[in-house]
Amino acid sequence: MSATGGGKAIIAALLANLGIAIAKFVGFLVSGSSSMLAESVHSLADTGNQGLLLLGGRKARKSADATHPFGYGRERYVYAFVVSIILFSVGGVFSIYEGIDKLKNPHELEMPIVPIIILIVAIGLESFSLRTAIGESNLVRGKQSWIQFVRHAKAPELPVVLLEDCAALLGLAFALAGVGLTVATGDANWDAIGTLAIGVLLIAVAVILGVETKSLLVGEGANADDAVRIRNAINEHDSVEALIHMKTLYLGPDELLVAAKIAFSAKMRLSDVATEINAVEASIRAAVPVARVIYLEPDIYTSPNPANPRTDAIVIKSAD
Repeated sequence: MSATGGGKAIIAALLANLGIAIAKFVGFLVSGSSSMLAESVHSLADTGNQGLLLLGGRKARKSADATHPFGYGRERYVYAFVVSIILFSVGGVFSIYEGIDKLKNPHELEMPIVPIIILIVAIGLESFSLRTAIGESNLVRGKQSWIQFVRHAKAPELPVVLLEDCAALLGLAFALAGVGLTVATGDANWDAIGTLAIGVLLIAVAVILGVETKSLLVGEGANADDAVRIRNAINEHDSVEALIHMKTLYLGPDELLVAAKIAFSAKMRLSDVATEINAVEASIRAAVPVARVIYLEPDIYTSPNPANPRTDAIVIKSAD
């Protein structure tokens, strides 16, 4: 997996969640707490999430072939979408179902000290996992805010892990509050309410991740800053008379396709045009390294208004 894929954060989250899921399930068996059962399913789902993200990263490394000439980079988007919708939603729906059932059929907790200790330890482990995810994200986040990073990141793994860990910590707080209030008041409905809160939280996170990964699956172009860098890289060449139009598309988190029609002088020889196109491609790759697939179409620019040439071009270059 590439550096932007946050492999270290994924593995840290997988190991933490697997251990936590086992501990929570033991706590549920001992105490009968519905919040603990909901959190067990939550952590189990998170463990599956990380497994799917690692699998998606592995499949994305397959070489391009005749069936998929642009490679398999979007496998990472597919598996992130599966994580965001199916596993989160299943965990959320199960938690809501369990919470409603406990509201209808409440029962006292047995040995409540066990789930309380497990939840406190789990908060510590999840905090470690979140710290790892934050550290990995800071390597690629740049000056973006956290909301901007989650919304605009082209590699889906780190935003998924970040939201998972944040949801896990909030879920643990809900579970701890539910168990604690049940012990303090003797009212088992608080445990059920904590379970319902966990379910609502998971579904909310599922919707957020689903919207973001859907956008990546449909196809996103370069961000505004990279688009400007690409345009500047093209227009810095004196031989380019105008950039007529340009389109970009992420083939995967680490591979950007750039297609552009650029105008050259009608007096240039074909060999010179080919040389200039190669030079423009090199400039684009230097400006935006993820621009690995580049198609440039040479053309002769003709303005519909002879008195004011090139006014409909994306970039108008002034004559020397």
